[in-house]
Amino acid sequence: MSGIVERVVRNGYAVVFRTVFANMDPERAHHIAFAVIRALPKVPFLSGTIERYARPSAADGITTMGIHFPSRFGLAAGFDKDAKGIAGLGLLGFGHVEVGTITAKAQPGNEKPRLFRLIRDRALVNRMGFNNHGAARAARRLERARRHPGRPVIGVNIGKSRVVAVEDAVDDYLESTRLLAPFADYLAVNVSSPNTPGLRGLQEADQLRPLLTAVRDAAGRTPVLVKIAPDLTDEQIDAIAGLAVDLGLAGIIANNTTIARSGLTTPDAEVEAMGAGGLSGAPIAARSLEVLRRVRAAVPQEFCVVAVGGVTSEQDVQDRVDAGATLVQGYTAFLYEGPTWAMRINRLRRRRLRRAAR
Repeated sequence: MSGIVERVVRNGYAVVFRTVFANMDPERAHHIAFAVIRALPKVPFLSGTIERYARPSAADGITTMGIHFPSRFGLAAGFDKDAKGIAGLGLLGFGHVEVGTITAKAQPGNEKPRLFRLIRDRALVNRMGFNNHGAARAARRLERARRHPGRPVIGVNIGKSRVVAVEDAVDDYLESTRLLAPFADYLAVNVSSPNTPGLRGLQEADQLRPLLTAVRDAAGRTPVLVKIAPDLTDEQIDAIAGLAVDLGLAGIIANNTTIARSGLTTPDAEVEAMGAGGLSGAPIAARSLEVLRRVRAAVPQEFCVVAVGGVTSEQDVQDRVDAGATLVQGYTAFLYEGPTWAMRINRLRRRRLRRAAR
């Protein structure tokens, strides 16, 4: 029955996307869809029905970083920037929701337009610039979200405030850590977005070590992970992986968006007109798998490795698990596949796990 419901809703969403959302500014379309998701928990009958169909298989649960995740599949940072829709996103079937990126200072982000669809490539280019209301307001929302029954695991992704100089980044991250770590199941340190000037430079070892050490110490018992870029060299990946293990971090998230534009079917002129920003979605799947395998080879088996980048289908999830991912995240495909995306992946994973158990 869940498969029938999922297909009906998915087909309906495909029509809405093709006729409405595809002709609308992507950021405006996101706000409309997000408003609906936020409202879901306020409709008891509807939310109960959705949760029943969307919930993941218990067999897909995993314990890592001292946290039990109800499934391996979750939502990457970027969709819920201000921790406003955690309960609704959990109802849709995501086992964990990583909110943010959140900065210590509230900031509007980059000038609009700043989000672009590459529909032929099932991809996005974004230069949002960490638009969010700041860590203090997010902390209050997270405190409320933690009390919601049946909530997903909550990850909190933190980044550098734009107005803060790179040389003052540690204190800026520490402000966010102190405010947000008490309400996060885990904390992700974002040093890999291409949309904040100077941020990726923090991936250099001489800057990354003191930053991660300070955040780790300030986070207390909250596990800390670092999110890296796919544009790093193999040597840089190995160095960061070694540093993360040496510092006793809980894990690595591999990976963020890319500044590369290779392998696209969207005409070059259209891509160039979009301008700078991070590319996400199907085109970065191959590179993301390469980075995942490189990280997994460099860290102990018990070390948590979160795979993100180009995940669309249940097979994509399994491919990343087979390549050594502890957890798997998606984001861009959510915009194209619609509200039943996680439900479908959970249904197919349930079927796969049942077959494997026979």
